[in-house]
Amino acid sequence: MSKQYITLKDIAKALNLSASTVSRAMRNNPAISEETRELVQAFAKKHKYKPNVLAMQLRTQRNTTIGVIVPKLVHYFFSTVLAGIEDEAGKENYNILICQSNEDYKKEIKSVQTLLDARVSGILASQSKTTHEYGHFQDVLDNNVSLVFFDRICTGVNTDRVVVDDYDGAFNAVDYMVSTGCKKIAFLGSDANMHISNNRRMGYEGALRKNKLPINKSFIKECDTQIIAQTMVPDMLSAAEVPDAFFCINDEVAAYCLQLVKAAGFRVPEDISICGFTNGYLTEVTDPTLTSVDQHGFQIGVEAARLLIDRIEGRETKEGVVNKLIKTNLVVRNSTR
Repeated sequence: MSKQYITLKDIAKALNLSASTVSRAMRNNPAISEETRELVQAFAKKHKYKPNVLAMQLRTQRNTTIGVIVPKLVHYFFSTVLAGIEDEAGKENYNILICQSNEDYKKEIKSVQTLLDARVSGILASQSKTTHEYGHFQDVLDNNVSLVFFDRICTGVNTDRVVVDDYDGAFNAVDYMVSTGCKKIAFLGSDANMHISNNRRMGYEGALRKNKLPINKSFIKECDTQIIAQTMVPDMLSAAEVPDAFFCINDEVAAYCLQLVKAAGFRVPEDISICGFTNGYLTEVTDPTLTSVDQHGFQIGVEAARLLIDRIEGRETKEGVVNKLIKTNLVVRNSTR
């Protein structure tokens, strides 16, 4: 066969059978003789025939494909979320199509359109940090396609969501560092327009207020990548007032911060404590190992997929927004006192 993938029509032509006979033979229909069924199935196996899932769904009017939009595939957190989504979707015999926005608003819009064009029955999405307009997500709902946000949510779109308790996670981490003697804790956060960053900053400030410590605005920075940390952290370490702890928006920034703090001649954690947020693989390979807030990415993926599929299947009937909150826990390692 010259085609990369053969079709039922290709098999029918090669075996001098009708397409309907081949289709029934592939489904083991007893109306087709055993000899013909074996002939068709052997030919299909030899030529690596794969059924057209979308075409089958259109025929049966049951769409079992859902789309997923993530900001970055390489991030440990999103890879664990995807593992949870895949696990839960597989149990329900759903397929997934994955799009990566790469933190780009225009790519996110294109991803939404791609998934709608593919006629997915639902979409799971975590917005990019450059997204400030939400019309493309509203289009999903306007097309009667189920939509569930996870982790990074668009508050301007009224739909189901699965989120981490970012406030509580940040509050507990900072409260713990205060309990170990830290009094000048810096927060390396993200875009203030992002719901998760705002909630983590509020948790950070809440813990300082609880412990009657001042909120020093010069200690609150937008620093969510290694590139920004490379200049921002050394600047903070050479300032008149140096932090005695860093609470970081993610493990990647925390790991790089740890390296920069040590390079500047400070001891971790004796001089400066450092805490991340995710609890990914990096926490075990830094020196010292990294204290981090575990946000349970796999569980988020499972809950998000389950909620979306329940909406598609009609098992979730609650009107309005269903909001599922995933609790965090602090994993203490050697980067804090």
